Amino acid sequence: MPSAERFAALQTIQRRKPVAVQAPSALQDIWATDVFTLDRMKEALPRPVFKSIQATIRSGGRLDPSVADAVANAMKDWATSRGALYYAHVFYPLTNLTAEKHDGFITPKSDGRAITEFTGKLLVQGEPDGSSFPNGGLRSTFEARGYTAWDVTSPAWLMRTPNGVTLCIPTVFVSWTGEALDKKTPLLRSNAAVNAQARRVLKLLGEKEIAPINSSCGAEQEYFLVDNAFMALRPDLQLSGRSLFGAPPAKGQQFDDHYFGAIPERVQVFMQDVEDQLYRLGVPAKTRHS
Repeated sequence: MPSAERFAALQTIQRRKPVAVQAPSALQDIWATDVFTLDRMKEALPRPVFKSIQATIRSGGRLDPSVADAVANAMKDWATSRGALYYAHVFYPLTNLTAEKHDGFITPKSDGRAITEFTGKLLVQGEPDGSSFPNGGLRSTFEARGYTAWDVTSPAWLMRTPNGVTLCIPTVFVSWTGEALDKKTPLLRSNAAVNAQARRVLKLLGEKEIAPINSSCGAEQEYFLVDNAFMALRPDLQLSGRSLFGAPPAKGQQFDDHYFGAIPERVQVFMQDVEDQLYRLGVPAKTRHS
């Protein structure tokens, strides 16, 4: 017999009404529509500028400052035409969380007008002040101490929420001395090291025309759905975002809650919504399972 609290949660769940579902959009109509892809760059940029940034993406180097303004303006025009009013340099610090600081495209003028503006300097590098980070009172807060820099090998994309649209610029985060403060910088440096040594070996074998060598991996993502009524009974999920206690898992697959079990209808509705958002960001979702 469940506890009174769990029994009340089950009653709440039973009273929920089905969510109206729209038919999924055609893949070719939504694929990567919220990503500033190379094709969109090619359409928006002058040919020499596009060639420059294309070479930068292939080599993994830093964006040429002479073309940064043109790229930033094209990216801003694309984002604002889709409703974006803010941009954010997004990075992944060593806290296992996502960090983002939102800045507006708006620039006030002396005559009282306001325009949208986004320069190459703002695109390439961000410089959050020290007061943005935990410091324990041990350092002055007006010094940056950390810098974000656009990783040109990753395209900018749009984050859509009920509160609006934000242009997200994937960046690395390093200290003023060049130390990695995030999880992406070590990966990029590892790729650069692999590229350098692989090219050296290939040259010893007689190869002369060698394209940049890169490595890639596909991460398997899983998520677990918990009803809000059950969530309210679980302080571990609310405080830590993960399960710290609970009932032991079913053994031997005697029930239908294993990998090949039928997917509940409302879970399938959720999956469809997730897939729609992923496809708009150019992220493939291949499998559904219980």
